[in-house]
Amino acid sequence: MKSDRIALFATGCAAVLLLSACGGKEEAGSAAPAPAPPAATSAPESSPAASGTIPVGAPADATAPGSELKVGDRAIVPFKYGTDKTGTIAITVKAIETGAKEDLAAYGDKAKGMTPVYIRVLVENVGGTDLTYSSVRLRAVGPDGRGTGVIITGETPQCQSETAKRDFKTVGATYETCGLQAVRDGGEVGGATFSDSDAYKDKPVIWKK
Repeated sequence: MKSDRIALFATGCAAVLLLSACGGKEEAGSAAPAPAPPAATSAPESSPAASGTIPVGAPADATAPGSELKVGDRAIVPFKYGTDKTGTIAITVKAIETGAKEDLAAYGDKAKGMTPVYIRVLVENVGGTDLTYSSVRLRAVGPDGRGTGVIITGETPQCQSETAKRDFKTVGATYETCGLQAVRDGGEVGGATFSDSDAYKDKPVIWKK
């Protein structure tokens, strides 16, 4: 992956980047066709998830929504990517690391007052369906399980975002990736959550440090 590949976030508040000032939900835009400056914005906090039941149609060993895991634990989740790719994957959060502020130099003033967080993940194809070129996103949360108040997207030389390769369509196929997140200076990261599936949108799976 190239370090200048950036996806931007937008809201309904014209060109305003501070999501907390808009009072609305964040919406992920598509990747820009040409290199663009990285984006770093503020976001409203989310509430900690409660435990839930295994989604209907999910495998019997699927991880229940709202489950609390530890770094190194493996979660099995139903997964949908785009409009035509569905299956079951396993996500293992291998590490949640705090990077150096200098790592965000490419973000310029937009990253002022922020410290990068690197979520290192192993993704496994459990269902054996074709999930080539799909990607998984996790979010950093504070020690209280709430959002860090920052939305940042892209990558740094120390944290390269990867997608599933052409062979990610058989049981046991794996790939590793790193998700870039951030906390405000002086803040702490307490874990990472997965909510990019309908079953987990309101009750994410959380990995605690």
